[in-house]
Amino acid sequence: MDDALVPMEYEPADYGEPEVVLDTAPHNLEAEQALLGALLYDNEVYFRVSDFLHVEHFYDPVHARIYETASDLIGRGSRVDAVILKTHFERDDGLKEIGGVTYLAVLMESAADTPAAKEYAKIIYELATRRELIRIGNALKVSATDATDVAPRELIVEAEAELFSLAEQGTAKGGLKAFKTGLAKSLDMVAAAHANEGGLSGISTGLKALDEKLGGLHPSDLIILAGRPSMGKTSLATNIAFDVARNYRYEDQPDGTRKTVSGGIVGFWSLEMSEEQLTTRLLSEYTGISGIAMRKGQLDVDQYGEVREAALEIQNLPLHIDDTGGIHIAKLAATARRQKRRTGLDLIVVDYLQLVTSSKGREGRVQEISDVTQKLKALAKELNVPVIALSQLSRQVEQRQDKKPQLSDLRESGSIEQDADVVMFVYREAYYKERERPQYKTPEYLAWEDEFERIKDHAEVIIGKQRHGPIGTAEIAFDGSTTTFRDREAY
Repeated sequence: MDDALVPMEYEPADYGEPEVVLDTAPHNLEAEQALLGALLYDNEVYFRVSDFLHVEHFYDPVHARIYETASDLIGRGSRVDAVILKTHFERDDGLKEIGGVTYLAVLMESAADTPAAKEYAKIIYELATRRELIRIGNALKVSATDATDVAPRELIVEAEAELFSLAEQGTAKGGLKAFKTGLAKSLDMVAAAHANEGGLSGISTGLKALDEKLGGLHPSDLIILAGRPSMGKTSLATNIAFDVARNYRYEDQPDGTRKTVSGGIVGFWSLEMSEEQLTTRLLSEYTGISGIAMRKGQLDVDQYGEVREAALEIQNLPLHIDDTGGIHIAKLAATARRQKRRTGLDLIVVDYLQLVTSSKGREGRVQEISDVTQKLKALAKELNVPVIALSQLSRQVEQRQDKKPQLSDLRESGSIEQDADVVMFVYREAYYKERERPQYKTPEYLAWEDEFERIKDHAEVIIGKQRHGPIGTAEIAFDGSTTTFRDREAY
């Protein structure tokens, strides 16, 4: 091949990170030429490789621009060949350096056979992955060598996040992305909502009243679910997690992976309750048999048989529980990443926020909680799943006449409110009314009893903040015997 037609040397942009020595970095220009030639010769090649091969995987920047332009045109339904691309690259300085628009014809001459094109695409992808591994390794080496205040644990977390992103997407996270990339994701979300009979673009909570307010649980959202002790926040989170797992459905993809089409695989970090306590609640919800009766052994033969049968029916639900107390946020994130890689993960629940530890703990409680919420939000974005984190409320709620919670009642409220996409409060008026019980069989008691009977099953989920929707209240029902929340009309 004429020297004038050899692709130009790649000069990497300076992003402030240690650079890979790209003159020795793994690459194969012939494979890139063969793939692009095949693509220009037969546009169907694009549909065979586009699910895993992206612009950033090309070593030569001119090849990357050609692939990007061709992808854009094919995506619009246009035919692409050297003649059509000529008008797009007549003024491209990079292409001029390697022979101008005639180089497009050279690519077509170098075209691989259509059946072999996918193998060339795999070569390009794998070499790009190797270059990213070198970059991550060099960056970690520099960070670990420098005398900085960054704790080794933090370096491990950062490196693990980069490696997870590389394993999941074929490219490390970060960097500017074209507007059309985000636009395509938005259209996918709108299409999902349109196709769903319930009009949800996210995962259903199992509660229609709440779904109507939220539109479901959305990927990458950090959702704070707060309440005073015994108000039912753990019960509500458990109900949601159980419903999501029960409704898990998937479709097998051509590449052997599974795509979730409803419900989801759930990871539940129970830092306060043991695994046994949590599963007992789930059994109670599923069977309608009181959890207290289960714990006290107050079941008749039929009820006992019903509980055993229910356990067999739900034992294989995709609900994974970690009851490690006082777990460090780095360990939680690492476990979530492994779960995502091994079996998939569609929803994370953390019960509760104030029990998660962080390396910022030595700097004070506010700084620690702020660090935890920031990293939970980052984890939600990284894994592209909703994260529900439960949170305690301060005692100042009890000192007000109107005890409905508000944003200022959040403990360490500044960081939690700032990082959360959604803040919800569980409120049951009956909880406070029950503590106002007057003396038995007095006129006051009879009035109290009437009022209590009217509200005892009522519950509210107050949405105090929502980035992509209105605030408001979802009215639902609560069954204290099974600690279960339901829609009022179904109660």
